[in-house]
Amino acid sequence: MRVIAVANQKGGVGKTTTAVNVAAALADSGHQVLLIDLDPQGNASQALGLTRGAAEVDVYDVLVDGRAVQDAIVSTRVPGVDCVPASVDLAGAEVELVALEGRETRLRDALRASELGDKIVLIDCPPSLGLLTVNALAAANELFVPIQAEFYALDGVGQLIRTMELVRSSLNPDLQIGLVVLTMVGVANNSQSQIEDEVSAYFGGRLARTRVPRDPTANAAPALGLTVLNFAPSSPAASAYRELARELSDLTTSSELTD
Repeated sequence: MRVIAVANQKGGVGKTTTAVNVAAALADSGHQVLLIDLDPQGNASQALGLTRGAAEVDVYDVLVDGRAVQDAIVSTRVPGVDCVPASVDLAGAEVELVALEGRETRLRDALRASELGDKIVLIDCPPSLGLLTVNALAAANELFVPIQAEFYALDGVGQLIRTMELVRSSLNPDLQIGLVVLTMVGVANNSQSQIEDEVSAYFGGRLARTRVPRDPTANAAPALGLTVLNFAPSSPAASAYRELARELSDLTTSSELTD
């Protein structure tokens, strides 16, 4: 089982869109994927065609009530992609987790007790650095960071990396930065080149070769409960997500993930 936390506490960077479409692209290439929707907004669940709050057991029940991960897994309309959906109850989980034993490792413990075999698990984190995101980082092998290609691209990312280092030191020493990807990339210009240079200087070889372009199809697809790959398979965004999934799939050896 390979567990990847998709995180950036800055909203509007394409985090959920990236998580859902990379999951679909990985499934297209033959992987079995489980997407855990840890964002109270539940956008990843909806993008996979699931009705918000319809599941009898969801990620809230896993975290707070100790239900088994298998009990919360539902099939989606995307072949090869299952989901542990979010629900409205998840919004209160941050407060409820504080009083629970092992509050930072509830998700990790649940995943370790599951029988997921060689699935790739993608965790769509909320746009914050609270207990939900800490649970994701404690459970993950890798951190996957979408960053919007804008002037303040690195704003707040340093805080995410510091949180990752704290989690490594106290909860999960195996956690590494897997990939960082630039999203919403527009027409090449001097300003954008400067942004790419800045992100590359900060993350070095962790920066993905693939750039996800601005593409209206990426915004239109979720409203229909579809991935971009289903909605517009020949679009620039769909092509980028396939390439990004290939990069992520290739990043599997321990040497590649060692700092």
